[in-house]
Amino acid sequence: MEIVSTVDDLRARVRAWKQAGQRVGVVPTMGALHAGHLSLVQAARARADRVVTTVFVNPIQFDNADDLTTYPRTLEADARLLADAGVDVLYAPTVAQMYPPGFATRITVSGVSEGLCGSARPGHFDGVATVVCKLLMQTLADCAFFGEKDFQQVQVVRRMVADLDLPVEIVTCPTKREPDGLALSSRNRRLTAGQRAAALALPRTLEACAHEIAAGADVADALARATTRLASAGFDPVEYVELRAETDLQPLTGLPAGTRARLLAAAWLGTVRLIDGVAVPAPV
Repeated sequence: MEIVSTVDDLRARVRAWKQAGQRVGVVPTMGALHAGHLSLVQAARARADRVVTTVFVNPIQFDNADDLTTYPRTLEADARLLADAGVDVLYAPTVAQMYPPGFATRITVSGVSEGLCGSARPGHFDGVATVVCKLLMQTLADCAFFGEKDFQQVQVVRRMVADLDLPVEIVTCPTKREPDGLALSSRNRRLTAGQRAAALALPRTLEACAHEIAAGADVADALARATTRLASAGFDPVEYVELRAETDLQPLTGLPAGTRARLLAAAWLGTVRLIDGVAVPAPV
């Protein structure tokens, strides 16, 4: 595996692959890699001839300076994991490479970026859309791989790619979880032992709420119960627990036949913000 940090070096490798007729996949990450990221790499290897993984802690998507400062940075360990996983190139640009002096462009994706994390983190999805667009253009990838845990982010990226006619396939992969059900996240490593135990209430509450809704429970009542359960487990604050349509993230007050829905939540344990989401089964 090669490690490159400039667009010119990256494109030299990609250009040679494409001249050989090879399909290029990219897995964008902010590092601090775990098995969830590696599952995306595995998916990319299955669908592409060459795989680039990017590691870049994107400053313009952070709405909290402390969160940016404390975000784990483990490039050496990440490189070892990616080499073992069969990645061809690790692209690890500097902030100056991504946002040189005079950089003045932001991409705003309306609609799917509104509400949920978009309300809780002003400007976050502008930062996400901007950096993902740059990474897709820098890598010239044929396909890009994202995890379902960041479900709103995936919809923002899909909308951006469609609206800007970017020639890349967006592939969404299932959320990777610990054996006890907690969604893998780089932020999990910041949880204390007590918080880690309390965090299990998030996936368990969402699964229970999803089944209640599928069984015909009133949506507003089911969401209120889920919020109360999370608060009782120690989450403070519970930012949101919402039922949304999968395709456009419109809020749902019921579950009409044929509707594909997601139950999405964000909540805090101490200084750690956790998000999760589950598909709601078809009504029984």
